[in-house]
Amino acid sequence: MYDKELVLEIMKQIYKAAQTILERFEPVKEVNYFTDSSAGMEKLDSICMLLIAIGEALKNLDKITNNKLLAKYPQVNWKNAKGMRDIISHHYFQTDADVIFNVCKTHVRELAQTINTMIEDLS
Repeated sequence: MYDKELVLEIMKQIYKAAQTILERFEPVKEVNYFTDSSAGMEKLDSICMLLIAIGEALKNLDKITNNKLLAKYPQVNWKNAKGMRDIISHHYFQTDADVIFNVCKTHVRELAQTINTMIEDLS
């Protein structure tokens, strides 16, 4: 068995990070928003940092729960979510703004909702 309180704390941090991404992404209507201005690049950088944090936290959840918890919630592609951290961290200068835009637009909300469900289930 694993430390439930620690797992809940990590999940709350992931949820907060996902919510912050959604807030920061709100004004972004197209990928050029990220690439055509200094302010857009700052927003892209801040979102990437949070995606790195989420990926690392997901890896920690797997470690703490012996790869059992995330597997119970297959609606999120956890492997890709964790892999995003590796790509951004290790290949930062090759990070594709189109990919980050797509992740924010199509996956972060579902991740946040799933994490929220997991928090409710464990509480």
